Amino acid sequence: MKIVSLFSGAGGLDLGLIKAGHEIIWANDFDADSCETYKYNIGDHIVCSDISKIKLDEIPDCDVVVGGFPCQGFSMANMLRTADDERNKLYKQFYRIIKNKKPDYFIAENVRGILSLDNGNAIKKIVTDFSDAGYRVKYKPFNTADFGVPQIRVRVIIAGTRKDLPEEMDFQFPEPTHEKSKWVSISKALKGIPEPEDPKSKLKNHIYSKYKITIKNFTGHRKTDPDKPSPTILARGNGKGGVVAIQHPANHRRMSVRESALIQTFPINFEFIGSMGSMYRQVGNAVPVLFGQHLGKKLKQLEAELV
Repeated sequence: MKIVSLFSGAGGLDLGLIKAGHEIIWANDFDADSCETYKYNIGDHIVCSDISKIKLDEIPDCDVVVGGFPCQGFSMANMLRTADDERNKLYKQFYRIIKNKKPDYFIAENVRGILSLDNGNAIKKIVTDFSDAGYRVKYKPFNTADFGVPQIRVRVIIAGTRKDLPEEMDFQFPEPTHEKSKWVSISKALKGIPEPEDPKSKLKNHIYSKYKITIKNFTGHRKTDPDKPSPTILARGNGKGGVVAIQHPANHRRMSVRESALIQTFPINFEFIGSMGSMYRQVGNAVPVLFGQHLGKKLKQLEAELV
């Protein structure tokens, strides 16, 4: 399918969809470093601009629109989250493009906090908006560890099928591939990765935050269990602006950008561009590539029906 990608970031979701056999014909993000990373690794079809300033006729027609509209305002970690947070309104740009381009399907990704925002009224409003735009809408939280991603990462997928398509052609959510006893551990995912200081290491982006290790019952500071999937890879900081990288499974340092990207199932040769903090944020904001591929496979099953 031909796909338009919004709020693309470094391209985790897009790369997964490409691996599933689809074509990203146009992409957009506002962050310059993310756009450079995307161009270097995926393609120069990404437009680096404020989506609200892009006219509809600048965006090509497509089969599917995808995107993880910015989620900081929805995050459960944002103690000041409110329904009128300006960042929450960026989904309306997603809505504007869906309503006017009328793709067969759309897939939006967000954090779990979107379900409880404003006592559940935010998700109801979003569903109503997308329904009014002409779509049958469904949403569901997913733990990416259930799909072979070596990380506990719960995200909500909101999917829509255009109402004039028969119901048997509705987008179906993927089924888990890994029961809890078969989850991929962080140690398995990072097996064979040398220490960043190893002079023999040729890995790109294998640099890490020197932020001290403190074992506390607080996000980003908990001891990492080497036999379980990684805690959620973060895109946010400690309140002082810096991203708090998850602790390495040996708990002797923070994970490097490269290691964090491997936990997000980016290929080992996928190179991030920007400062270390920017690279950590790009990784933390991404949809795990493998989970994106699972979503893409479900679209692929529908593709033959549309021909």
